[in-house]
This record gives sequence, C-alpha cells and structure tokens, in this order.
Amino acid sequence: MVYRRTHQVVKRLAARRSAILAAAREAAAEGGMAAVQIAPVAVRANVAAGTVYRYFPSKAELISELISEVSRDELAAIRRAADAAPGPSSALAAAVTTVAVHTLSQRRLAWGILAEPVDVDVSASRLASRREIAGEIAGRIDAAVRAGHLPAQDTALAATALLGALHEALVGPLAPDNLEDPVKMRDAVQTVTLLALRAVGVMDARARGLVVQQTLLPTTKALVGA
Repeated sequence: MVYRRTHQVVKRLAARRSAILAAAREAAAEGGMAAVQIAPVAVRANVAAGTVYRYFPSKAELISELISEVSRDELAAIRRAADAAPGPSSALAAAVTTVAVHTLSQRRLAWGILAEPVDVDVSASRLASRREIAGEIAGRIDAAVRAGHLPAQDTALAATALLGALHEALVGPLAPDNLEDPVKMRDAVQTVTLLALRAVGVMDARARGLVVQQTLLPTTKALVGA
C-alpha cells in the first residue's frame, strides 16, 4: 500500500519547518550568521538536531533557505508598498523606502543576508536574492520612465546601483553606528530615498514631496518609530 500523507501531517511538517526557519532567523538577527548553527537552532525551535537535518541536510542549506525566505518577505513588502502607491513615481519612492526601512529595522540580519562571511557557500542564494529585489526596483523605474516621469535610462543598471548604494550606506562597513535611534533612522530613510530619486532623474522639489509622502504613511511611521 502506498503511504499518503494526510492534510494534518502535511500541516504539521510545514509548521515544524517554519519553526526551524524562524529560529534560524532569530539567531541571525541576534548574533549574525555565525550564530546559525544546527544545534542552537534546534534548541530554539524545540526540536532535536536530527530533526533539523531531516529538513535541511546541511548548514549551507539551512542558511541558504533562510536567505531566500527573508528575501521573499522583503520582496513581498516592496510590492505591497509600491502597488498601493497612486502612481509610478510614488511606487518607486515606496519601493526604495521599503528597502531602506527593512534594512534599518533588522541591520544585523540584513548584513548577514547580504555579505557577512560564513563558513559555507551561500553565494547562489545571495545572488538570487539581490537579483529579485533589483529586478523589482528596475521594474518600478521602468514604469516611471514609460509614464514620462523619468528620463530614458538603463533601468537594470540604475536599480543595481541604487540597491548597492542603499545597502552600503545603511549596513556596509562605512554605515553609521547610531541608526537604532528612531529619529536618526527616519532621517536616514529620508536621505537615502531622496538620493535614490534624484539619481534616477526625479526633480528635487518632486523628490522631496515624494519622500515626505512616504514618511507620513502609517506603515513607514510604525517601522521607524516616528
């Protein structure tokens, strides 16, 4: 007889997998990727280490899936914010603001996802993560170009440059150390969003208006504690 998993079994397995990933995310947010080790993650998830290995046969696979999951969450948040905007320029501002807010609200995790050295190879998942988010930003720039709000440009290159600038400024080695303060966090989000909009061709007065518009949104205010 062929064994078929019942709906309840499938749900239980999915819940256990989610708990393991949540534990890995908590560990990375607190101690960086170096803290994502099988045994401590198992303790956090209240499962045996062998159970973690059944879902993720190696630490590399666990960290790679963690990177993918965090990136999927960020991408979904970017799309929600941009799709709710009233026009293509506002959508681009919303997308950039969301990247900045997500990066600043979980800086240790963001650095771990992006570039923190790890002792296993996770380069493929990191590259896929950046490509997806850069692709989303490129799509928003392209929509604004097609609407006549921005000059013609290489949207893929522009999106890559913007994303690199955001990450370097907010979590890179040269990023300020005091961005946990809500006021400084808000100012940083406004500064990098304004920089990004100017860089792709939004006129200064319009760019400033878009930045203020984003800062006043309830979701942005909640995330930066404004």
